[in-house]
Amino acid sequence: MEKTSPWLAILVVLALIAIFFILFGINLLYMAYQISEPFSFIMTFFASNLIILISCTLLLIFIVNMVKNVRKTTQK
Repeated sequence: MEKTSPWLAILVVLALIAIFFILFGINLLYMAYQISEPFSFIMTFFASNLIILISCTLLLIFIVNMVKNVRKTTQK
């Protein structure tokens, strides 16, 4: 692992950050259902879903890049 080691470490850290935001979005979604005002519920509901969607997409990208880096180093 010549040059991929730092990139792999960065991708792992970014994946952990994405997992944190997924959990944060799930927690925000749970809290949205406890809001009694309709407007605040709708805004919090959509905000939490957007956070979850973006975080899941980024996590998928980071995992794909990690797999590509590992495959590249094992083929050499």
